Amino acid sequence: MAERGAQVVVGAAIIEDGRLLAAQRAAPSSLAGGWELPGGKVDPGESDEAALIRECREELAVTVKLLDRIGGDWPIGEAGVLRVWTARLIAGRPAALEHSALRWLGAHELDDVAWLPGDLPVVDAVRPHLLPGPKKDRALDESG
Repeated sequence: MAERGAQVVVGAAIIEDGRLLAAQRAAPSSLAGGWELPGGKVDPGESDEAALIRECREELAVTVKLLDRIGGDWPIGEAGVLRVWTARLIAGRPAALEHSALRWLGAHELDDVAWLPGDLPVVDAVRPHLLPGPKKDRALDESG
């Protein structure tokens, strides 16, 4: 359970064909260029799960089905907690509506991007959920 007053942020470990969807931050400038799991802040009165489904729709134009919770409350920033679920796409193709770029990363490629510090321990916890396989990294929305 989050401490009273803690900002709850939710993240989706969207997995498809044994690869994890990573999103590159566009803003704010202090985080721009860093990689994270898609998601965002939980609004007052909103459940964590509803917030995560909403954030995926707003950020990526996709509908996801949430599966398993990864760990408990992951500390982020000075007074925040990150709650993460594995998820699968059920409608849409991810589009970088609020991010600079999106990439699908296999288990052996997770260290190829500069994850934001708050996401690093979560990515390590997600790694076992990915299937090993040939290098299939591909950038999304390369056409801009």
